[in-house]
Amino acid sequence: MSQRTLVLLKPDAVRRGLVGEIIGRIEAKAGWSIAALELRTLEKATLETHYAEHEGKPFYPPLMEFMVSGPSVVLVVEGERVIEGMRTLSGPTDPIAAAPGSIRGDFGSIVRENLIHASDSEESAEREIKIFFPSQA
Repeated sequence: MSQRTLVLLKPDAVRRGLVGEIIGRIEAKAGWSIAALELRTLEKATLETHYAEHEGKPFYPPLMEFMVSGPSVVLVVEGERVIEGMRTLSGPTDPIAAAPGSIRGDFGSIVRENLIHASDSEESAEREIKIFFPSQA
């Protein structure tokens, strides 16, 4: 079953020059394609909508500060089981727990700056794509 998911390559991925490497891993997956891609500095209001469920949690202020600290690459990726696949390719949030071969396992260093976001369900993907790419919804 073909799906669509939102992927964010966060400011640390852009700063560290990992965008090409990460996009290459996405493009290497047979049957996956990039439907939308844009480099942009995310606005606070967009991020507040995206991270609304985390508001009030201790990690929310530093997360917001990090996410506006520089440009991100925003993508919509399509393909067979792409939601589950992107989560596996990304690896767990904690880079120490992430397996070698995953993006966070190979390139991650700290939990807060964890390189990538990928939607965790079809419902989240639909909601998140509408936030970042209203024309793709």
